[in-house]
Amino acid sequence: MKTLIFASGNDYKIREVRQLLAGKYAVKGLTDIGCTYDIPETSDTFEGNALLKAQYVVDQYHTDCFAEDTGLEVEALHGAPGVYSARFAGLHKSSADNMALLLERLKDQPNRKARFKTIVALVWEGKTHYFEGIVNGQITETPRGAGTFGYDPLFVPDGYHLTFAEMGSEIKNKISHRGRAIQELLRFLEIQ
Repeated sequence: MKTLIFASGNDYKIREVRQLLAGKYAVKGLTDIGCTYDIPETSDTFEGNALLKAQYVVDQYHTDCFAEDTGLEVEALHGAPGVYSARFAGLHKSSADNMALLLERLKDQPNRKARFKTIVALVWEGKTHYFEGIVNGQITETPRGAGTFGYDPLFVPDGYHLTFAEMGSEIKNKISHRGRAIQELLRFLEIQ
């Protein structure tokens, strides 16, 4: 089985991507290749941040690599927190604080429409390729579910009654923004 390097140190994301690519590719995260550097996300776009991470691994470890950047875009907040989703409440990157701030900003707001967006950047044989995954939904009034990360306990995808945190990884991976972007990546790799 071929190995893919995923420029992430986030254990939840690595686990999700491993599940999505199970049986097709072995996935190694940053710690698996000995990288403990926290690659700065200094771009103001998802594409830019994903590419920064993938390109760092290509430059430092001389191997093809993919990375992703994901954010929650809330309609009533004009797309915020967007590219700043992980550090919405501060640089310490606390999911609980981020969710609390989001709920505070949406207090008494009837429009709860939101979407998750993932961009995957793949640097493959010296060329960069991008893959996108989007899922639309609503923000709940209180967190529901556990065992996940980010804004999952607040997000109910359209057509469902459960939050991402309540539905479990098998269902979530089939319909999520990250799952959709990784499926696009997989389709690309299968024709290479």
